[in-house]
Amino acid sequence: MNMGTEALKCAADSGISGGVMSELLKSVDARTKLAGTNKLEILMFSLGKNIMTGRREIFGINVFKVREVMRIPAITRAPEMPAAVEGMVSLRGVLVPVIDLAKYAGIQTENRPEIMIITEYNGHTQGFLVESVDTILRLDWSSMRVPPEMLNSQMGGLVTAVTELADGRLVMMMDVEKVLSETGHFDNEYMFNNVQPLPVAGRTVFFADDSSVARKQIERTLEAMQVRFISAVNGRKAWQELQRLADYADAARIPVSNLIQVILTDVEMPEMDGYMLTRKIKEDKRFANIPVLMHSSLSSMANQQLGRAVGVDEYVPKFEPNKLSQTLTRLLT
Repeated sequence: MNMGTEALKCAADSGISGGVMSELLKSVDARTKLAGTNKLEILMFSLGKNIMTGRREIFGINVFKVREVMRIPAITRAPEMPAAVEGMVSLRGVLVPVIDLAKYAGIQTENRPEIMIITEYNGHTQGFLVESVDTILRLDWSSMRVPPEMLNSQMGGLVTAVTELADGRLVMMMDVEKVLSETGHFDNEYMFNNVQPLPVAGRTVFFADDSSVARKQIERTLEAMQVRFISAVNGRKAWQELQRLADYADAARIPVSNLIQVILTDVEMPEMDGYMLTRKIKEDKRFANIPVLMHSSLSSMANQQLGRAVGVDEYVPKFEPNKLSQTLTRLLT
């Protein structure tokens, strides 16, 4: 988290709720205790009342990805940008792209957005325009479910997880990695140009990620490396599949490392996050010789330290196929 007193002052000057800001300014130390407990904290926000449905949908974003919240400053329009990109703003001398999330999601609303959430993940900073922010909610990943296919279709794959609150409201976790990929051109072919085939054959990587964009990029990287792979869409399904592989290896009287040689995991996943998955893997002696590589958009040093605390062997930020392939090559050879 990069929140500081300057961000608080900016928010206060702009009239943002002090409660939300004070929650965001809690020490990182308090949140690091969530690692390995399968819990997370999300900032809830709304894009406005949907004219087509008459509903005001609630979305969520991991607090670790939020740098600050402010009233929308002056936006400088820029040519040749995707339709949902409103332009750029200057934040303390740094130009930051601004994305209208309602436009991006294809949601027609009655009112214009009033709030900008500054996010930082995958090594990039961007502003998200929203109608309002609500509060910060602590949840257990086990309460977050894979979105139903109908919802997934309606939202164009923009939602990675959903949960129902005690008051009956539905909160949808937005796939901000998808937003960044599609508005920032981080899915171009040139990204994979330097990925080299693995110098040895017969290697298999097991990976878990709930983001369709991230899964596609991992698959493209592994295919370019000519490495086989097995995948799962969240931590719980990954653990179930890993247990099945371990049981099969036991029955065949072979080590699990004969079947898979590296486990690659995201951090944020419904039902079971990457920290909990890693902890379970490290507690099962059958996986003792298989390195766990954490592959996440939460790329700050604090998050890397969280990964190491639960036993992660290596850490690679997302949207960097070359770094991923280089690390995998070292681990697989």
